[in-house]
Parts: sequence; C-alpha cells; structure tokens
Amino acid sequence: MREIDSNKTRRAEAFSLWMQARMPMVTIFKTLDVTPLVKLSAKRDYKFNMLLCWCIGKAASRTEDFYLLPVEDKLMQFDRLAVNTVVAVRDGGIRTCDIPFSEDLEQFNRDYLRLTVQVCDTGKPHDLGDDYMVIGTSALAQYDIDGAVNIYAGFYNNPFVIWGKYRKKLFRRVLPVSFQFHHVQLDGIEAARFLADVQKEIDQLKEKVI
Repeated sequence: MREIDSNKTRRAEAFSLWMQARMPMVTIFKTLDVTPLVKLSAKRDYKFNMLLCWCIGKAASRTEDFYLLPVEDKLMQFDRLAVNTVVAVRDGGIRTCDIPFSEDLEQFNRDYLRLTVQVCDTGKPHDLGDDYMVIGTSALAQYDIDGAVNIYAGFYNNPFVIWGKYRKKLFRRVLPVSFQFHHVQLDGIEAARFLADVQKEIDQLKEKVI
C-alpha cells in the first residue's frame, strides 16, 4: 500500500467531491444468475461461497479502480487484491478471513479451505494487513433476503458484497446481492459494470460444468 496523489488519477474529481462527505458510501442491488455455480459446486465438490468469492475477485481484478482505496484522508494504491469472508467459529461467534485472490481457481480454493478452517479452529481472524486491497463479503446463506445496506463506520471504506440464500426460478438459480462502495473509489457506472463482470465470470464457469 502506498499513498498517491489523487490529482494524478482518474479519481481526482471524485476525491475532491466525496472524500469529506459525511456519508460517502453507495449501495447497488443486482440479481445474479448463479446456476453455473450451483452446478459446479455439486459436480466438483466446491463450496458455493468460495466460487462466488472467486468470481468477485476475478471481476475486481479487471477493474482499475479496485486497486485504489480512500484511507483516512489519503488515496492509497495497492498491487494485490484479497476477498474477505465471514467464518463461524467453534464458540458460536464469527471472525473474518482474508483470502488472497489468485487467477487460478484451484489455488484460490486451496487458500480458501486452508484459511477458513484455520480461522474456525483457532477462533482468530486472518488479516492480510496493508498489503492487499480487501473486498469484504458476508453470506447470510440460510436466509432469504433481498439485500442489505451495511453500516458506515468512517474508517472501513472497503467495498462490500452481501448476499443471502439463492432462489429457485424455473430451471435457474438466482441470487440477489447488494454491493456497497465508497464513492471516491467508484462511480455508479463502474460499480454496475463490476457487477455485470461478476455475472460474466459466473457464466464462464459453465465450461467447467460440462
């Protein structure tokens, strides 16, 4: 992580407009067709949550603005991305787990399984620190929700994706998601394009089902 001059980036105007805003977070809702993930999860014994986290990381890795993040009153640039997931631990609580994003699905899967088991067993969060721009996720997989607007704490400006239980729709499986982001990092167009790219990554996994 390193500080950069916001005036020398394409986010210069957004930085001047929204950095000091009291509520700079924006939330967009979208329904994804996750049928390929459900089928691939059943066929290859992958966890559905892992597959969706990988698609989120893959789409974000193709979006330049995801490597920038407002931190306090500065604009920071990162070289690497990670996806954070929430893990239920043995004492009944929850902890967070940062998983470094890899273009290689098998590598991401290995890291996901190893790190989430580690967090579950130890009860301690896994934090990659300042080396990664982290995309937060939260799966309320047992509950049928339409979306969620996350809290804004003023110090955690990272993008965040929330979803619940996927739904049956004829022969498809669909999943409403909510995507919260800081307006300095993304505009609505980029955020909507990111969600469209998540759907594209999901669709491309159809090849692995066949």
